[in-house]
Amino acid sequence: MTLRGASLRRTLVVVLAVGMVLASGIGLWGAWRTAAAAANAAYDRSLAGAIKAIDANISTTSGGLGVELPYTMLEFFELTAGGAVYFRVASEDGLVEIGNTDLPPPDATLINGRPRFRDARYHDQLVRLGSYTRVLDPPLAGHVDKPRVIIQVAETLSSRQDFTRALLLEAVTRNALLVALALALMAAATGWALRPLASLSAEVQARSPEDLTPIPEDAVPTEARPLVAAINHHMARHQQASEARRHFVDDASHQLRTPLTTLVTQVDFALREAPPGPVREALQAMRQQLDEATRQVNQMLALARADAADLDRQTVDLVALARELTRAWWPRARAAAIDLGFESGVPALEVPLNPTLLREALANGVHNALRYTPAGSHVTVRVDDAGAEAVLAVLDDGPGLAPDELQHASERFFRGRQARAGGSGLGLAIVRAVAERHGGRLELAPGPGGRGLAVRLHLPHAPATPSEPGLIAG
Repeated sequence: MTLRGASLRRTLVVVLAVGMVLASGIGLWGAWRTAAAAANAAYDRSLAGAIKAIDANISTTSGGLGVELPYTMLEFFELTAGGAVYFRVASEDGLVEIGNTDLPPPDATLINGRPRFRDARYHDQLVRLGSYTRVLDPPLAGHVDKPRVIIQVAETLSSRQDFTRALLLEAVTRNALLVALALALMAAATGWALRPLASLSAEVQARSPEDLTPIPEDAVPTEARPLVAAINHHMARHQQASEARRHFVDDASHQLRTPLTTLVTQVDFALREAPPGPVREALQAMRQQLDEATRQVNQMLALARADAADLDRQTVDLVALARELTRAWWPRARAAAIDLGFESGVPALEVPLNPTLLREALANGVHNALRYTPAGSHVTVRVDDAGAEAVLAVLDDGPGLAPDELQHASERFFRGRQARAGGSGLGLAIVRAVAERHGGRLELAPGPGGRGLAVRLHLPHAPATPSEPGLIAG
């Protein structure tokens, strides 16, 4: 039996139940043996009394073997036995027999004065047979030596079987009650003992993903402390890795942006001084490539920051933030001859979020829409309250994506078949990373009327338990 994926309480109940049933079965077997021995001992004493009574009524005064056994005595024996009673009195040589002469013969090793009892079959029914022998004194007529007389009494087993069955039924009832009580107590005790683990689970689930403080080990049972210690060790390593990743992002941001900015400045200076001709054209191409490289570096750093940065939540009016960012993109939209607008289903919507990361996500969503939407199209930024979550959407009526591309569009470095030259394929990956970092999700679907693309960020109103940072497809 494997414990993987199984309930600890159910496993304990099943294992202990099987063990208790086996132990109860062994106990019942012992109880049956004890009850059978007790019944045989009690009824054999009654059978021995019948033998003694018959022996007391044997006479040899007439020279022959006689038994004066009143019928009332036989009726008393049958009443005591609870069934039929048979008897036989015979000389050792078998020449004289009285009673039920076809009773099974006694053992040849029968000892004088010691009754012996055994189970036998008589007239196709089981009987308990008691045999007894002693020396006849005075002997029978014509015998010089003193022969032995054999006395046998047999009774049916129905009465003693009923007695044994009653004892066994009582033991079965008692054991069943004890097993049920033990299992109930064990289940209750297990539930009570596991309450600290349930409290620990609730406490860990209630933590924010940034809370990597150690779990107190004194709040859990001794047996669970090694597990808690291992979890604390893992969280400490995860915290160290996150710190190292954040430091790397900061260092990379400085080390990459500084030389690119320097190159842009030098190329701009060269363009101002260069005369028209091939050199100026080469410098202009270089300037375009530097702009594209700068944007790709900024996007890669933004994606790394979304994965690794501290999620410092603030209560922000999502409507005001989205309206402000939309206005900042109006010059770019006018230059591309695209109608960029803003809509909101609510006047204000406060959401706990990181404004820097959300601006980065929305900026990438708007940039993607403006980049891949032809002139004369419409792009709309919209905010809605969907009850348990806020929805921030960027809607356009451009070419959109094919159905088979929608499920891969938010993967890193993915580019659709209709994508223009340039670009890094990281815009929607950044949007998805920011959404998941806030405990939300990214939804990609066809735009209004089935045209274009709808990029929707679903953000919970209350901090949820999001995926671990860095778990982004691609």
